[in-house]
Amino acid sequence: MHKLGLIGGMSWVSTRSYYEQINRIVQKTKGGHASAPMIIENLDFTALSRLETDKDWEGAAAILIASAKRLEQAGAEVLVIAANSMHRVYREIEAEVGIPMLHVAECVGEAMAADGVTKAAIIGPKNVMTGGFYRRRLVSHGIDLLPPEMVNVEAVDRIIYDELVMGRATRNAERVLKTMITEKGQEGAQAIVLASTELEMVVDVDANVLPIYDSTRIHARRAAEWILHGK
Repeated sequence: MHKLGLIGGMSWVSTRSYYEQINRIVQKTKGGHASAPMIIENLDFTALSRLETDKDWEGAAAILIASAKRLEQAGAEVLVIAANSMHRVYREIEAEVGIPMLHVAECVGEAMAADGVTKAAIIGPKNVMTGGFYRRRLVSHGIDLLPPEMVNVEAVDRIIYDELVMGRATRNAERVLKTMITEKGQEGAQAIVLASTELEMVVDVDANVLPIYDSTRIHARRAAEWILHGK
């Protein structure tokens, strides 16, 4: 098997989910006591949450580039960033390392295109819902995205950063997300892109009013395939 480098800690909840899902796939495929060859660097989320200014993002890029280089030097053969929002600095990291990286939005876009989805809505942190870096990747796969509504953007951002990254899932958050997903279906969305790892804590991915494309599941599955097959 091939060794994965996982840039984690954004949040620890997200990293836990990636670790578990990747290992479950590898064990199911290989059988027995198999587990995934993996190097994890768990970054301190304090310096990387709710970034606003260009200077903030420059600092985040420097932190993730340094992490990626350490993982490469430690023997990682492919890199995964265990956070949707941090893919804003994907290109900066990619330019500084000599091993491939798996972009979460590319993986999601490929999965949706394969299923024939042409219209969807993104639910995730503010910079993912409103930023072009994520949306452009999905549009390139032929997916028309509903425009974000700022009231929803603010509500989801608050739930993610004030509750879920702390490991807290509330009934109110479940109700807010369920209502939001229902409304997106009424607006014409064929599916929802769940573009925050932590949102799986309050969204029923397997039984909802619309198909849910959980970015973490899709990204983790792709990472596991790389571990198993090297591509």
